[in-house]
Amino acid sequence: MKTPSAGRRVAYRRADCGPRRTLSRGLLAACAALAAATHGAAYAGESQDNFSAGGNVAITSDYIYQGVSESDGHPALQADVHAGAGGWFLGAWASTRDRDFPPGASSELEAYLGHRFNLDNTWSATLSARSHYFLRPSQTSADFQELSASVAWLDRWTFTLAAIPNAVRWYGYVRLNRSPAWVADTAGQWLLGRGVSVTGAIGYYYSTSAGAGEQAGAGYAYGNVGLAYEERQWRVDVGYFLAQNRAQQLFPYPAANRQVAGTVSWRF
Repeated sequence: MKTPSAGRRVAYRRADCGPRRTLSRGLLAACAALAAATHGAAYAGESQDNFSAGGNVAITSDYIYQGVSESDGHPALQADVHAGAGGWFLGAWASTRDRDFPPGASSELEAYLGHRFNLDNTWSATLSARSHYFLRPSQTSADFQELSASVAWLDRWTFTLAAIPNAVRWYGYVRLNRSPAWVADTAGQWLLGRGVSVTGAIGYYYSTSAGAGEQAGAGYAYGNVGLAYEERQWRVDVGYFLAQNRAQQLFPYPAANRQVAGTVSWRF
């Protein structure tokens, strides 16, 4: 089982993210690197030379990622499929979203590729790349790519640093331009017993300067704390989410501040 991401993308993204993208949100799971780390661990066994494949499907009460809600507080369906061998992994993640939010797409898809390195019996590191697409948008494309690196201790703690070279810069609902962005994210979970774990995560999103005034460099912090219950292939996550108000200025989505959300996922 993997640590939940402050961003939430896929349903427990994972003992599996993620997560990236989930925290995806019940998914307290999936930020790019964290998603990568969880995906890598999903198939890693005693030997990384063996090929394996899997995935999960989930329903979350709110698609929250990096402190903002892309489903406007409404439920979202999410799914992930992945395969790996020899430390390498690749896969795809998808989610529904609120079509009224820019760029006017009702769903999104993320393809990812990476490599997981076992440093010893307890520590691992992951390098990954992902490309995020908003499917059939009615407005100008907001697709972006991300590179990330993460380090993890068992399934209890993960730290991730991600770079987004072509992030769209928003000021509320106004699209300004594109500028590089950075994300730092750390997450953990602690097993209490009988399948119950305490989960928590915190992250910081920073958009570099693209000009003066509202285009100057700015960032915000976000996080969550919650509980998770896992039984065989099923997992239930419930979390309490916080985010600074500046998140509302940098994205055209409502900030997930003082908000409760839950996710039910099934891993295969």
